[in-house]
Amino acid sequence: MFGRVSRRVFSASLLALLAGCSTLGIGGGDKQPATQVTVAPQATADSTASAASPAPQAQAPVTGGQAYVAGKCPQVVIRDEASVYKLYAKGVKDDPNQLTYQASLAEATRQCTTDGTSLGIHVAAQGRLVAGPVGTSGTVNLPIHVSVMDGNNSLYDKVISYPVSLPAGQTTTQFLFTDDDISVAGGSGGFTSVYVGFEQGPQKPVKGQPKPSHKKH
Repeated sequence: MFGRVSRRVFSASLLALLAGCSTLGIGGGDKQPATQVTVAPQATADSTASAASPAPQAQAPVTGGQAYVAGKCPQVVIRDEASVYKLYAKGVKDDPNQLTYQASLAEATRQCTTDGTSLGIHVAAQGRLVAGPVGTSGTVNLPIHVSVMDGNNSLYDKVISYPVSLPAGQTTTQFLFTDDDISVAGGSGGFTSVYVGFEQGPQKPVKGQPKPSHKKH
C-alpha cells in the first residue's frame, strides 16, 4: 500500500527550482560530493579607473584582484532512519490498522550562494503523504528536521513544521519541501554535510481523527 516514492514526479520542479545556477555547486540525489563555489572579488574604484586606461607593459601581479574560492556546496543526505514518518490514531503506536498517515522523503538537492563571507544553502526535498486506514483528507503538519554538520560540530539545526494538504477524495499527495534560511561560514563545506529527515520525537495526535477501537475479550 505504501510503495516507494516515485523519483520522477518532481524532476521538473527540482530542475526549475535550481535552473540557471551553472556557476554554483548544485546537485541531486541522496549523496552528492561537495563542489567548489568560486567568487570573483568586487571591483574597486581604483581598479575600475586602471581598467579604463592603458596598462603598463611591465606590472607586478595584483593578488587582491584574483578570484578566490569562498567555500564548497555541501552534500545533502536523507538518512534512511529518518526518511519515513508514521502518525497513528490517539493512544496507539505501531498498529497498522490505526495508521492515520505515512509520509516519506525520496530525494533532495541543494543550491549554494555566497557573498564572499557566508555561504547560503537552499535545500529542496521531494516527498509523499499517504492516508492510512483511519486517515482522512485535510492538512497534516510534518516535522522535518534540517541540520548542517561539520564533523561533530553543528552549524545549523532546525525543525520545521511543514503543512501538507491531502485533497478531499484522495488518499495520497506529493509535496516539495524547501528551506532557504541556511547560512554558514564561507569557509565551511569541505567536510560539511546537510541532513534532511523527519523528526522522530513524540508524536502529537491529529485533531479530528477517530479514537482507536478496542475489542473486548
